[in-house]
Amino acid sequence: MEVRVRGRNTSVDERLREMAESKVAHAGRFFDGLLDADVEFTEAQNPRVAEGRFKAEITSRAAGQIMRVESSAETAEAALDLAIDKMEKRLRRLKERLIERSRKGRREVEVGFASLDDADEDGPEIVRVKQFVMKPMTPEEAALQMDLLGHSFFFFQNAESDMPSVLYRRRDGALGLIEPA
Repeated sequence: MEVRVRGRNTSVDERLREMAESKVAHAGRFFDGLLDADVEFTEAQNPRVAEGRFKAEITSRAAGQIMRVESSAETAEAALDLAIDKMEKRLRRLKERLIERSRKGRREVEVGFASLDDADEDGPEIVRVKQFVMKPMTPEEAALQMDLLGHSFFFFQNAESDMPSVLYRRRDGALGLIEPA
């Protein structure tokens, strides 16, 4: 397994690099298809920030899905340990879902409706634009990808209708699907 370690606003010493490589490789034992991972350490430059000063972010691909976890702590080692725990939980959950899906077949996704409020003219400004390549996927695959990323919504190209769609988590914990008419 290839593990790439880098630091942003901080230097990563050899001891921390080896620790990250071994822990990520050890966490990858839950999932056979995990080939590589990126580990990034970030240090907050504000001297007032003591708790959560270091952030560890791990991004990897498993079963064709992108998985991203992050955590913050007082030291880089503690942040890495917290991120590894989250990664192991998500890898276990992914493996369980893939096994469940192969045994039971396709699961149904609850479809809900969303209402759009009129946007205010003095509303918030856009500060970041993300662009990514969308591969066609089913709503079930989108739900899995959304869960692996830890997001509350996911924009994807629906393979069944060939239309862009949004999958979101409702307040009751169920999933909703927004499709164009």
